[in-house]
Amino acid sequence: MFTKSLRVRRQRAKSEIFCFLVLTLCLSLVFAGSVHVSGEELDKAAITNKPQPFGNSVEDGWDSAKYISIDEIQPGMEAYCLTCYRGTEIEKFDLDVLSVVRNVQPGRDAILVQGTDQRLIETGPVLGCSGSPVYIDGRLAGAIAYVPGGLFSKDPLYGVTPIEEMLRVGQGTLKREGESLESEVSSSERSADQSGFGFDFSKPIDFAEIGKQITAPRRSGSNRAAGGTILPCPLITSGLPAEVCEQLDALVKPFGFMAVSGIGGGAEQNANARDVQLVPGACLAVPLVTGDIQMEVLGTVTEIVGDKVYGFGHGFLGYGPINLPMATGHVHTVVSNLSISSKLASAIQIVGALTIDESAAVCGQIGAEAKMIPVTIRVDRYNDTEPRVYNCQVAYNQSLTPGLLRAVVSGAALYLGDFPLDHTIEYEVAIGIEDAESIRFENVSTELGLTEMIAESIGSVALLMNNPYGKVDIRSIAFDVRIVPKNIVSHIWSVNLSDSKVKAGQEIKVEVIVESFLADKKKYEFSVRIPDELAPGRYDLTICGSSEYERFLRKAVPYRFVAQDMPSLLEALNNALGVPRDRLYCLLALPAGGVTLERAELPDLPATKALVLQSAKRTVRIQPYPHWLEKSLETGAVIIDKRTIRVTVER
Repeated sequence: MFTKSLRVRRQRAKSEIFCFLVLTLCLSLVFAGSVHVSGEELDKAAITNKPQPFGNSVEDGWDSAKYISIDEIQPGMEAYCLTCYRGTEIEKFDLDVLSVVRNVQPGRDAILVQGTDQRLIETGPVLGCSGSPVYIDGRLAGAIAYVPGGLFSKDPLYGVTPIEEMLRVGQGTLKREGESLESEVSSSERSADQSGFGFDFSKPIDFAEIGKQITAPRRSGSNRAAGGTILPCPLITSGLPAEVCEQLDALVKPFGFMAVSGIGGGAEQNANARDVQLVPGACLAVPLVTGDIQMEVLGTVTEIVGDKVYGFGHGFLGYGPINLPMATGHVHTVVSNLSISSKLASAIQIVGALTIDESAAVCGQIGAEAKMIPVTIRVDRYNDTEPRVYNCQVAYNQSLTPGLLRAVVSGAALYLGDFPLDHTIEYEVAIGIEDAESIRFENVSTELGLTEMIAESIGSVALLMNNPYGKVDIRSIAFDVRIVPKNIVSHIWSVNLSDSKVKAGQEIKVEVIVESFLADKKKYEFSVRIPDELAPGRYDLTICGSSEYERFLRKAVPYRFVAQDMPSLLEALNNALGVPRDRLYCLLALPAGGVTLERAELPDLPATKALVLQSAKRTVRIQPYPHWLEKSLETGAVIIDKRTIRVTVER
């Protein structure tokens, strides 16, 4: 805490230093003869010991003429805050100090204020005011951060985070001497691992389960404050349908955000907009998505120290180092609502990056550059005159990026409304990875909306960004989506074999009749050759669609879908994404032979050697290699069932 006694101690310390220098000089003259110390050298010594602004601690740069400590604040003092209610103009709003609250949380204090300005009385708490600087006695006291009575309180009551707590943000993560900004940012990205998803990489990749984790409500304490509720930051969206915005709101609410449908793009056309700078009271925007679809989190600048920007008065995600874009903003208006009022704003220009995110504030650096992922979405809809192409940039963050991508893809695909009951989606996705081969896949989905496409594409991105094997630099993501109003779900009507009893080396002709929804039956024919050395016995011949085929693979060769390192993660993703749904599959299960060593397949290993390898003393996982014959035919339909026929191989 900063008290008057602190200044007394400083004065006493300076006196002691002066006495020490005089004593040292005298002793030097006595024991070493006449030693000359010039005035210039004394001046240099004084400069060396002079406190530098916010070097290793807040105390080093504390300016009592600029900042007021919490010990100097008393109830009844007049105050005011600076914030932006329209355009880029910073306005003054009068406040009264109600109380000073000690230890609202361990080591945390707060100042309670009440708005006396008529505009604050009419709107009540306003989303986007987080970080608005509060001045008492003409000095900066802190930032508006939370609502003591809860979000739905109509009284203009605010909790203020003391400025001394905000200025301490980042002191535990100061870059080491000689460390570059680039290394500081990469270190921030690495330390953000704790914020991502906790996927189980010991199990085969399951996109349905991954999708559930991405969309499931996540527990977070970022929206709670002792004695009140953190003032949520509005996540202003532009270009998203209402239903997508509602889904996004459920995803970001645990982080302390509130998705608000807004209007974007207007600020860019203002000739003076690019001259706007980040100053106390100005709009502080965090553009999470830019381009044809926009999403930006809105707050307010509290203080500028050199090239450092402090704002919000509370955490953003709250887990320390981050790397997100920081921009100036333009407030279109303040919407007063019966539940909670909010600013509607648009980002103007990215001028730096947020680098530190702690419970008391966020801290950004002007001129720093945050990583963003270029995303291209081409949508060809049955009810559009021509394909639409959306170009966006999405912020790179392990926690937020999957949800943001989900909203961007959904918003582009649903721009002209929801899909009809009977619909089919054909899609191609390419995920570009630095220093690795891109992940590319294509498939078809019917009657399930965007569920399967989003689960596969967003699930792959989430796995890559949250893997335990190493940092993955995703350089681009591209979607090509075609939506047609038809149902291609099909059933197997019948399966006929030329003969259910054959000998080794002979062929079986298979005839499959498939019945499609509101379409004529179709017949497919193919043949299966029985291996020459297949032992006599009874074997299962299965005719099925893609779901049953994938279920068979995951049971027979599960290791193909499990990641153990970075190369195997990419391989597992390609295997999981490489099963076309519009095919008819034929599987003939054969006796196991050979072995698999971890992921290495030795299907033709002689039985004697396989027996030696299967020693119980070996630590490497060894299992018999399953053999089967398979064929597939493209049908243009999604077959959802299977038929199994017993085939007898005679001597």
